[in-house]
Amino acid sequence: MLSQDGAGGCCPGLLTAPLDEDQAETLAKVFKALGDPVRLRLLSMIASRAGGEVCVCDLTPAFDLSQPTISHHLKLLKQAGLIDSERRGTWVYYRLLPEMTDRLAAILTRPAGRPGTESAHSGTAA
Repeated sequence: MLSQDGAGGCCPGLLTAPLDEDQAETLAKVFKALGDPVRLRLLSMIASRAGGEVCVCDLTPAFDLSQPTISHHLKLLKQAGLIDSERRGTWVYYRLLPEMTDRLAAILTRPAGRPGTESAHSGTAA
């Protein structure tokens, strides 16, 4: 069993609490959604769009896939909590949900001041 304070063990204490079962299941769904190159590209395109949103009609031409296939990939990203959508007339517009991407970043970032946190470029002058 992991000790929160490191007492009685050979390893230092934990800096943050590990994921509980529900958190792990939620994040596994997110990582599964991100495990496809098309979905990664779609997420990147949405995140990099000026104005914060993009129409599915603007996403489809970037891929050699049908519009229904692109819509399916977008649906999986939405179900994972990474994006949201809004229908306007004929088209659906998608936007990134920063809450989930911020959460992922927090989980994947080591706390400052711990071994292994120094940048590979920390010794270079700016």
